[in-house]
Amino acid sequence: MSLAQLHLTSALPAPDGSGFRLVAASPGVPEDVVREAGRLVSYVPRAAAPARPTSADLAAEPVAFSHSLLADGGRLLVRAVRAGADRYHAHALHVPPGAQLPGGAPPVAAWDAPWWTSAAPPTGAPDPLGAPPPEGFRGDALARFAASRATWLPAFFADVRRASEDEDAPRVVVVERGSGDVARWIALATAALPGPRAQRLTFTTYAGRPSDAPQRIVGALPEHARALTGHRHRIRLHDATGSAAAAPVDDTWARTAARVWRGAAPHLFDEAEALPGGDFAAGPLAALALAAGIEIDTDGRTAAAEWAADHVDALDADRLRRLVAALGEPTAHRGAAATAALIRLLPRLAPRLRAPAVASLAALVLPDAVRAPGGLLAAVLDALHEAAPDDHRTGNLAAELTTELRAGIADAGHGEVRTVELVGVAGLLGVDCADLLPAVARRLAPALLAAPDAVWTPAVRRTVEDSFDLRVPLLGELEERARTDPAAAAATLARVGLRFPESQTLPHLRMCAAARGAGGDRVAEANALLRAGRVSPVDDPAVLRTAIRLVWRGERPGAAEAARLLAQTGSDPHRAAGTWAELVRAALDGHAADPDVPELAAHLLRHFSLDLDARARGALRLLTFARDLETGEAPPGWVEEARERRAAAAPVEPPVLERAFLAVAHRVLADDSPDDELFALIHSDDRELLAAYREAAASARVRERLRASPAYVARCFAAWNSYQDAGAAWRETCAALLDQVLSPAVRDLSGADLAAARGVLGEANARRAEEFRAFCRRGAFERIGRRLSLRGRATGDPAPPPPPTDPPPGPATPPMPPMPTVPPTAPPPPPAHPPRGG
Repeated sequence: MSLAQLHLTSALPAPDGSGFRLVAASPGVPEDVVREAGRLVSYVPRAAAPARPTSADLAAEPVAFSHSLLADGGRLLVRAVRAGADRYHAHALHVPPGAQLPGGAPPVAAWDAPWWTSAAPPTGAPDPLGAPPPEGFRGDALARFAASRATWLPAFFADVRRASEDEDAPRVVVVERGSGDVARWIALATAALPGPRAQRLTFTTYAGRPSDAPQRIVGALPEHARALTGHRHRIRLHDATGSAAAAPVDDTWARTAARVWRGAAPHLFDEAEALPGGDFAAGPLAALALAAGIEIDTDGRTAAAEWAADHVDALDADRLRRLVAALGEPTAHRGAAATAALIRLLPRLAPRLRAPAVASLAALVLPDAVRAPGGLLAAVLDALHEAAPDDHRTGNLAAELTTELRAGIADAGHGEVRTVELVGVAGLLGVDCADLLPAVARRLAPALLAAPDAVWTPAVRRTVEDSFDLRVPLLGELEERARTDPAAAAATLARVGLRFPESQTLPHLRMCAAARGAGGDRVAEANALLRAGRVSPVDDPAVLRTAIRLVWRGERPGAAEAARLLAQTGSDPHRAAGTWAELVRAALDGHAADPDVPELAAHLLRHFSLDLDARARGALRLLTFARDLETGEAPPGWVEEARERRAAAAPVEPPVLERAFLAVAHRVLADDSPDDELFALIHSDDRELLAAYREAAASARVRERLRASPAYVARCFAAWNSYQDAGAAWRETCAALLDQVLSPAVRDLSGADLAAARGVLGEANARRAEEFRAFCRRGAFERIGRRLSLRGRATGDPAPPPPPTDPPPGPATPPMPPMPTVPPTAPPPPPAHPPRGG
């Protein structure tokens, strides 16, 4: 060992015990250490010390064995004694920063080390220390000493903890008749403290002026006790020589540390330090103590259970089993917090321990869990499901809890999850509550549909599966709700794995469980759901409604889908289920271009004529009329018929009206359309019908016809220049069609086609042919003007003015061509159409 030594002596100590001077030192001791040692070393003899002591008197004098921190980070270990009548000697060891005593022993272990001397070396230089590491205090002896001081231990450990954590905390003063006993107190504290804190703990076993000592733990004699009572704000006094009882201590770690020492198990301090939890954590120390068979108070048991719940894997299986056995002792006192901690521990034990051990602990806390609000019961129930306690304990629990279980199950104020957990407990204990379960099912079903993830806990699932008396009414309640809200039931069953017994039909629930979302063929999917429900729509038409709701999810079936549904099941199931209205909506809301809509309308009129109101019947008849127009089967009088049917169905759905009026318009625009149909259209002044005519005339079908047939060009030109006195709507329609439809078509025609169109017009009316020539010339001039304008802009020249045009004959409204007027005579003549077949 190479620690430097210092020897200091004093012949006439000052009243404060100072006055020591260096008489010998190891080579190389820093001067700063020497000066600091001179300030730290002191010894004040006791008041009754004999003036001329004998050897026996000197041996009985207190020993000031101290450990102090130095400014350079090192430490000074000093043993100061009275060495004669007027001579005092201090032997010190300098422990440099980062160094330790041999073997890493704590400073107090050097109390009775063999290297200490009471005189300076005669050579003037200390010999190097060659003694073995100090043995320190024996554990069994310290345990006996701790038992003798059990009254003061908790408070002492609490004060030592504060002193090691806070530099401003009061110093700890221990009053004993001998400094050796003070050293034992320090040894108790050193063993309990975490290793680094134990190494830095400063102390002195004796101070003649304890209130002025700089160390954290200070030893004092009984003669000093009374004088120390005036320094309560600076010191914490522990008088082991008096009879006063120690005050209660609100420090679980300190109380647990005291019990560990009383249990003669100081090795647990080192083991607890190696466990997760941090300095002064009561949980790991209490857990180890309980596993070792040491009795721990309620707070300590709570801390042990809480720590074990968070660090169950930190203990080996044997120690964990012994801890659980200790926590589960029926005679042990437990508070609410301890019970909650045990319940939280339960689910973490299952992977580590055999089920009977866990079940015994669960049975112990079951009454508290039944009576306590909150989510404590689920963990207990899970543990009990793994392995029920013995019959004797089960019988006792049933007798104890029957009234409370039935009252809790019947109480609608409980949450549904807790209610079902109570049902599970009743089932495990054999408590009869079958009469209460239908009401539980009525409360559970809507809660499950509203929040399946929150309600369908493992405990609820297991209880429902285990309890026939609860499962049957619950499935019945869910079946009724699946009838009215199949989407919610399907969403719940997608998260909840409910099993359906063969003894219950449950067609709607089975269909909801089989629903997988709309795919390609929705009618086929609806048929698959009906098969999953195991009930024919003829026997229970409501399943048809459920299938439609599950597949179409609030959307309308398409017309083709509706027709297939009607054909497959017939009208009676749809009528009984009320789904016929969905089929009607499929027709009335169908797209105007859907080819299946008119045929569906015909089927609906045939099957549900008596069920339809007048408006819906009129709308469907309007669709069948459109079909007849599209197939060419409608008799003449289309315009008036369409308007009359619209009036009968008002207000008509826009797709229905669009389809019917477009059908009329296309029929009027056809080559073989009678002249009086156009006349009726023009003079109806029906803006909706004229808008449909305008849309049809602008369609690709008409544009293609115009490009292919000069005779059709002539026909449209004559029609769109006629009857300008019929009304503003017709004039606006003609202007738009001439400009937007006919003019682009004429621009694309060859000279021969234009000449053919003029010829057709000229055969019927020469003036009309001239009007067409002017219409075509104006279009040519406009095209030339646009080309010149673009060329001028490309070269930077200003755009030329538009070329002059011939003034149109008769009244004109630019950019319209000349419009011949027909005198309003009765009856008005038909429009001047060119001969057909051109």
